[in-house]
Amino acid sequence: MQDEWEERGTENSSIYRRFIFAFHAGCRFIGVCEMAGKPFENVKSQIGFCGIWCGSCAGGNGVSTELTKRYEEFVKKCNLEKWAPKTFDFKEFMKGLASIQNMHLCPGCLEGGGNPTCKVRICASKKNIADCSQCDQIMKCENFGMLEKSHPTIKEDLIKIKNVDRQELIEKWINELKGKWPHCVLFLRDQ
Repeated sequence: MQDEWEERGTENSSIYRRFIFAFHAGCRFIGVCEMAGKPFENVKSQIGFCGIWCGSCAGGNGVSTELTKRYEEFVKKCNLEKWAPKTFDFKEFMKGLASIQNMHLCPGCLEGGGNPTCKVRICASKKNIADCSQCDQIMKCENFGMLEKSHPTIKEDLIKIKNVDRQELIEKWINELKGKWPHCVLFLRDQ
């Protein structure tokens, strides 16, 4: 998104930076720490067939929708529309925030969410395995093409977790997630 704004010229990239700053400040100001955390509870115990932990996914753990909702409240409360430059389409911006809030949260691929045509999912289901760490063909597997673009070590990571207790692994990942933005907001209410 930032690249798009910078392509439109310095005035818009400056607008982008101001709104991002307001977004971060607004999250602190309006009390993100009151977040319910229910979507996270629904996915925190799931590890997909591919080995990706559903609790770390902003598409399912509720971080994106909750932050957007709170940001919209902040924007309205502070009447930021009157501060936006005339060239900024504030109504479209607010429609975008509303659109993000209305996004369907993914319940995780083990619960019917995710991409129904995912090759990894289809293959693991056919083989009746809990995840691909149980497959002896993992390093040769060509089903990970798309995932390897964003997770280059996904196969190696799966091999590492093959014999690890899943509950211990999830607890480790939860503790790591507590220190990562924006996911850390899921845990602020607990502190």
